Amino acid sequence: MTDTANMATFKTGPSHRLPLLLGRTLKVVWPLADALVIVGLAILSGLSYHGLVYGSPGPVVEYVQIGVAVAAFRLLLQQPLAFGSTRPRGSLRFQFYLWNAAFLGVIAFAFLAKISHDYSRGVILLFYFVGLPALVIWQLAWKRLVREGYSSGALAVHRVLLIGTEDKIDEFKLKHAPSQFGLIVSDVVTWPKQALDDTLAGRAALKEGVRRVIELVRVSGVNEVVLLLPWSCTGAINACADMLMTAPVKVRLGPEAIFDRFFQVPMSQLGSATTLNLVRPPLTTVEIAVKRLIDFVGATSVLILTFPLLLLVALAIKLDSPGPVLFRQRRLGFNQREFEIYKFRTMSVTEDGNAVTQAVKGDPRITRLGRHLRRWNIDELPQLVNVVRGDMSLVGPRPHALTHDRDFELRVASYARRHNIKPGITGWAQVNGYRGPTDTVEKVEARVDHDLYYIDNWSLVLDMYILMLTVLSPKAYRNAL
Repeated sequence: MTDTANMATFKTGPSHRLPLLLGRTLKVVWPLADALVIVGLAILSGLSYHGLVYGSPGPVVEYVQIGVAVAAFRLLLQQPLAFGSTRPRGSLRFQFYLWNAAFLGVIAFAFLAKISHDYSRGVILLFYFVGLPALVIWQLAWKRLVREGYSSGALAVHRVLLIGTEDKIDEFKLKHAPSQFGLIVSDVVTWPKQALDDTLAGRAALKEGVRRVIELVRVSGVNEVVLLLPWSCTGAINACADMLMTAPVKVRLGPEAIFDRFFQVPMSQLGSATTLNLVRPPLTTVEIAVKRLIDFVGATSVLILTFPLLLLVALAIKLDSPGPVLFRQRRLGFNQREFEIYKFRTMSVTEDGNAVTQAVKGDPRITRLGRHLRRWNIDELPQLVNVVRGDMSLVGPRPHALTHDRDFELRVASYARRHNIKPGITGWAQVNGYRGPTDTVEKVEARVDHDLYYIDNWSLVLDMYILMLTVLSPKAYRNAL
């Protein structure tokens, strides 16, 4: 075997003296800068409108109040309404949804507080239509500067030293692109795999290599050391951790491939054992109780308010075509527990069991009245009874017929996760236009992706937003048959 001191390969990058404080400050400055731009746009919109229409600046304080309110609601809603990997926060679609949600929040607040008459509708409309394009342009310019700063090292948040095997280091650089989130890989130390063997020569090589790493850390000024070793090399990992404790840096153990399946993998204590939490229930006990309370109160209130409409629809169904008023079908709910769902009958058949044919566009089985009930989602109203009973929630993944559930579970690997939360009358997939027939794998996968995003990002704010979109958004009525 070669000399142990030469087994580790050291690749030292240029010695950057980076403004780290500036990089860390970006996380705080970014949302504040967006808020200041929004307030500025509100003021500019107000001055422009009043100047053109009335020839005077108008009430500048009111423009500031409008801008602050929109910026505050936008900041409040940003996390709950994030689209996840399929809808990045920087995408135009996400910004459009966030902008509309912020304005709807401001309008609702002004209405409830009885102050909506104090503000100019012309200013608000101009601000609404001009503000989003201007904000997007600002963000594009800002992000481009930040990306260039990250790439050049001028805005680096941390300088890191990578230690590990060549394949693990290459995989980390390729898969995680450190420079994209402000990390500068200043130095790399590579060990051949034989240096990780639990042998006398391997331990000696590792010890000498780590000693040289510590010397490098002390002179280079790196902030973090990332160990990119197979987790099975427990002896090497322990040795590195023990020796690196003497250096004033943060030491991280790099990820294993299994982590690619999970968005977040927090650690927790199970008695005296330290565990990785790979999967957890979507809602805590308190969140389940709060959601149930809102479901019960909301569904009961809507049932009382719409009771005359329900009677009229029931009478119209009896007059329109022979058959029962209500359509009942077995579905799978929370934890794959079977329940019977209620809907107004919109077809001439009431299929259930192993043979259920999905409705398609122009389906002759749909009744004349049923077509209108489906178009405006009125056929779903009896499911409020399911919500009161506890079988369903106001918001959640839409339940499917039993035979379709079995089929979809075979075609989409993560489909069964939809049952980790109660099904809903409306859901994130539906308000994004994913309703109607699921006759292709792509349609099923798109619906499941949105349902899983809702499960992983549930909040009361998101529920309220989905309920609002169910009534107001054209997408919620798309593909209705």
